[in-house]
Amino acid sequence: MDLPPPPNLASLSDLVSPPADSAMRRREFIFGAGTSSYQIEGAVHEDGRLESIWDRFCATPGKVLRGETGATACDHYHRWQDDLDILERLGLDAYRFSIAWPRVMDEAGRPNARGIDFYKRLLDGLAERGIRAFVTLYHWDLPQHLEDRGGWLNRETAQRFTDYADLMSRELAGRVAAWTTHNEPWCAAYLGYGDGHHAPGHKSTRSAAQAMHHLLLGHGLALPALRANDPKARQGIVANVAPGYADTDTAADRNAARLFETFQNRWVLDPLLKGEYPAELWRLRDDSEPVVAPGDMDIIQRPVDYLGLNFYSRAVLRSAGPDRFDWVRRPDVERTTMDWEVYPQGMQDLLEALDREYVRLPPLYITENGMSSDDGGDAGEVDDRQRQAYIKRHFAACSRAMANGVDVRGYFIWSLLDNFEWAFGYERRFGLVHVDFDTQQRTLKRSALAYADFLRERAAG
Repeated sequence: MDLPPPPNLASLSDLVSPPADSAMRRREFIFGAGTSSYQIEGAVHEDGRLESIWDRFCATPGKVLRGETGATACDHYHRWQDDLDILERLGLDAYRFSIAWPRVMDEAGRPNARGIDFYKRLLDGLAERGIRAFVTLYHWDLPQHLEDRGGWLNRETAQRFTDYADLMSRELAGRVAAWTTHNEPWCAAYLGYGDGHHAPGHKSTRSAAQAMHHLLLGHGLALPALRANDPKARQGIVANVAPGYADTDTAADRNAARLFETFQNRWVLDPLLKGEYPAELWRLRDDSEPVVAPGDMDIIQRPVDYLGLNFYSRAVLRSAGPDRFDWVRRPDVERTTMDWEVYPQGMQDLLEALDREYVRLPPLYITENGMSSDDGGDAGEVDDRQRQAYIKRHFAACSRAMANGVDVRGYFIWSLLDNFEWAFGYERRFGLVHVDFDTQQRTLKRSALAYADFLRERAAG
């Protein structure tokens, strides 16, 4: 793919900055970057950390590209102070990261002080640097001992998650700006239990539906503990979302796009915001309706303070028959190294559609947006021009949605660091910061330097 030519710049910040009249430039708008525990921490055998489903999955031949694992990853567990210094150098308002559940509790549910102390040090380091903490409780690294008892197919796991949320919100109260219960329950349920691409690697539409229900139930059950233990913090959940577009302007293809959005978006958002699953979902998923106990939906739809949205691309769909759709891969469009189409307009379209659809839509944060690109392997200057253009165009799309009345209050770029990209190992690089995984040297890419310049100019203005 041909990279865009270097632009003529008034300042480096012009590479990524939102439009001059964007509401994103207001001081109260939060800019940040994100990571997750298994993707960066390493130290999987240290200080009492238990095995996770991703440790087991990575150890299973054929599951992860080249057999790579998160055993070392970015070695953030030992290099966290240097990484916080990078956050400070970038001038970020907030840092979104996750806690490793296997690091903070033993099999009996008792606290592991050594693991908890790591997060206390991390949070104190953020506070010293004036950076707010957006903390995710579950970013997919379920303790393996819970998976051995059924994982998210076992309703008891929702209660164990509530115990975990209760412990962490008591231990870390006063240090956290915002709690997230789950990151992307769609991925945890469908990729983990439906198509087997992620840990724990099950392949069953019925299992995916039941896992989703228990993930959402755990979210609702955990909210009262989070509110009681840390009342000054906000509580929410993060969903990965994508707009669907019809391949042709036929009724069948328009219906296919609607079915995709039911599968991708409404499967998660309808229970949270309407207290019900979309009825057509179970026809789409081959009679995979989960077991739902009385009162579950009331628990799941408990109010949240915010909804995080992770946006990367769109889907183009064509009909494959009644209640079926196929993805269409259009040629000659810009793509990332994940083979995802770059389509910034999709962000605006989706934000405005959700704003119309959901009466109870809470304030929104873009909790992940970014791209995997070929940045080069050297730890010298990394001029990631495609990422720079990607960020700038998506900032503009978000700005247009905000101008049209959508309540977006913050934006987190994914990811702070190149890291372990799940089943793709270390091949796909999403970071603002280049990581040499042999030496662990960090190098700020040009996108990061431009982001920092924009934030400095905003602060000075």
